[in-house]
Amino acid sequence: MTQSHPRISKAVIPAAGLGTRFLPATKATPKEMLPVVDKPAIQYVVEEAVSAGLDDVLMITGRNKRPLEDHFDRNYELESALQKKGDASRLAKVQESSDLATMHYVRQGDPKGLGHAVLCAAPHVGQEPFAVLLGDDLIDPRDPLLQRMIEVREQHGGSVVALMEVEPAQIHLYGCAAVETTADGDVVKVTGLVEKPDPADAPSNYAIIGRYVLDAGIFEVLRKTEPGRGGEIQLTDALQQLAQDEKAGGPVHGVVFKGRRYDTGDRGDYLRAIVRLACEREDLGPDFRSWLRSYVTEEM
Repeated sequence: MTQSHPRISKAVIPAAGLGTRFLPATKATPKEMLPVVDKPAIQYVVEEAVSAGLDDVLMITGRNKRPLEDHFDRNYELESALQKKGDASRLAKVQESSDLATMHYVRQGDPKGLGHAVLCAAPHVGQEPFAVLLGDDLIDPRDPLLQRMIEVREQHGGSVVALMEVEPAQIHLYGCAAVETTADGDVVKVTGLVEKPDPADAPSNYAIIGRYVLDAGIFEVLRKTEPGRGGEIQLTDALQQLAQDEKAGGPVHGVVFKGRRYDTGDRGDYLRAIVRLACEREDLGPDFRSWLRSYVTEEM
């Protein structure tokens, strides 16, 4: 018999990073506000949370991140100007971001790592399970990863991480999971985790990507987690403790994702994400694909 677990309604989005890989563009503009076609990357992430039924969103921010709050707030002057022009289409786009979800914000203060950023959410989340979405990973809405993770959490309890198979030579860029198979083909039980291992020491080629569904027990573990790789408090290290001691917050499972994922944390992948998404747009795709074919043919 399937065990029932509390429904999840809250999403946490860490967004306090400095975005140094995108300097000088991120000197005065948060990296989360960089456009992916014509929407900032962070809006795609909030839309994903809302699509999964999570309409209470806490954003962990830092200094110089005020544009994030402004983007999800009302802009009455702009709305009034568009209304006077009769530009209903653009007015709807402007209002869309402010109507998406109930938004909350808290500053991380010192950048002490992802684990510390998640810990900043404890007063807001309380004892409820919650989701964590990293802004560098955009998941195609046609591949509902977060919904599936929530289903697995409701079935098994504990915490759930998103996993993707990568080339062994690339595993040092990610957190890595040791796993055991289950009766569900896309679900594994996580028996151990390690942050950015050397390929020779990696327990598998299952990389953790930027989606988590976490039991509130993670907070108590994080409070006791010492700084790890890079001198930061690593969420991976806390999840490792949960995987080894289920009494601390239930088991840890992984959903193996084979869908479409766009990595906007790397400059090259960011550009590729824009090209892919632009090609698929009904309003932009036909002309853009035609130009792209011509450009590639000429360059080749």
